[in-house]
Amino acid sequence: MNEKFKNIIDKFNQKLNDELLAERISLKKSNEGIHLCNNALYLLKEIVEEHGFDNIKAEIHFFKSIKSEPLSLLVYFSEVRSCELLMPKIGVNNQLSFLKKKIRRINKFFNHNWDFVHYMEQELNYLDNQYFTRENQQFPVYALPEACYLDPKFFTSKDMLWARIRGMNRFSLYVKNLIKEIESLSKEQHSKHQFTKPLQWTSSKAALTELIYALYTTRAINNGQDDIKSIAANFEMLFDINLDNLYKTYFEIKARKGKRTRFLEELVERFNEKMEKDDDFSNGN
Repeated sequence: MNEKFKNIIDKFNQKLNDELLAERISLKKSNEGIHLCNNALYLLKEIVEEHGFDNIKAEIHFFKSIKSEPLSLLVYFSEVRSCELLMPKIGVNNQLSFLKKKIRRINKFFNHNWDFVHYMEQELNYLDNQYFTRENQQFPVYALPEACYLDPKFFTSKDMLWARIRGMNRFSLYVKNLIKEIESLSKEQHSKHQFTKPLQWTSSKAALTELIYALYTTRAINNGQDDIKSIAANFEMLFDINLDNLYKTYFEIKARKGKRTRFLEELVERFNEKMEKDDDFSNGN
């Protein structure tokens, strides 16, 4: 490796402390990582512009192995930052749904580029001249954070794709660990709130659906931040019941003739009766 390149990469790796490569990274740390990667790439770009390469072999090595280190981590830190910014703050189901969409997007990316992934993972080299020299440049079709390095002197047809593959590999592990963390925390919280005697819902599923929708529309749970599915999932867990098609039941309730909120009205009626009986008892009647 060119000594100047080596010095930059060595200093870059020294600054990649454990906090920046932890299983969970704060927004502040992801921003620090992005800054560190950008700085390393800027310094590498200056050397390439000023000195170039001694031969084709050195050029291939640079774009295949050297530049991809900070560039792949730029992809990684950018993805982590976006994930932490956009992930729902409330509701385990909402968070898991968001992260599983991320997993599907990652899988789609790898499926779309399976041929190049195979080439790189098998450590093949017969197409390296086409992929990792500037003579055969093809402008990438995507606009991503690393696109700022599309100076004709500083990119090849596949060096950015290779960096994105490496970065997304690391990001996929980050998302998987995050899913495990959230699921583990959810189970831990649930076990802390286990009842000594399980609660059983002995009224109808339609009655429970009325209650859930009433709590949802009055924003009585988590200040209205959770959606109806999340609330229903918690009631299903609480009473160990399957509510099947919640929306279908709701529309059946809407279609009732006469009193539509039968269970809620019965609740009010029974509660009022209890208070009246308690009043009579207190008054000695």
